[in-house]
Amino acid sequence: MPPLARPRRIVGVSLKMYFDLPSTLSYVRGMLQLDGLAWNARLDLFVVPDFVALVSAAEILQPSSILLGAQDTHWEDKGAYTGQVSPLVLQQAGARIVEIGHAERRALFGETDESVANKAAAAARNRLIPLVCIGERTHNTTSPSAAVGAAISECTPQVTSVLAAVPDDSELILAYEPVWAIGAKEPADPDHVVNVTKELRRLAGGRRGVTRILYGGSAGPGTFAKIAEGVDGLFLGRFAHDMQNLKKVIEEVGGA
Repeated sequence: MPPLARPRRIVGVSLKMYFDLPSTLSYVRGMLQLDGLAWNARLDLFVVPDFVALVSAAEILQPSSILLGAQDTHWEDKGAYTGQVSPLVLQQAGARIVEIGHAERRALFGETDESVANKAAAAARNRLIPLVCIGERTHNTTSPSAAVGAAISECTPQVTSVLAAVPDDSELILAYEPVWAIGAKEPADPDHVVNVTKELRRLAGGRRGVTRILYGGSAGPGTFAKIAEGVDGLFLGRFAHDMQNLKKVIEEVGGA
């Protein structure tokens, strides 16, 4: 049996809360200059700024193929939820992707597999692509195989709860980000990433909708080529806040 065709590759950047509004929009304008490079490399490119910048960012990116993302959403479209952001409003503002369940939100704001799954369902209901962050909190150093087994054990319920919540034909992005690798000097070991993401792909196998798997966690130049067997792209953080670094990654992912 021939190998299954892999989805189109994808690279994205989260700005978290590092930039003020003028800096955010300046970054988005700079990213616009990489649209042609990404298009010619046959990969999708996305950026995830803060909520306040979304409408202006959407206007800047309107003539491009770059996908705009939001950093979170609520699980209800409307209601008495002070301080929350509706997935319906995000879609109306121009977002195409919604990041959900990042390790920081799980740790700081008590998000659970249940709430993440509810948010993913709300995103899909509003024609947004859920980008669900998953990953193990601690690194088992007993042996490489033990580390992979522990990661799979912790990540499996994170994935299956989302798969049960979103329509089978909806598009989905899973971002594998080992919590212990976020902000580290080096990304996770390539063999570890490949073995874990292969299992995540197996869990999502059989879905009618496109499912793409990214790696995040101190990713940068040279990362993708070592883990391409398991992932469809990279989800970048502070490293890619330097536009030249982002350009290098696009070239590598597109050429790998």
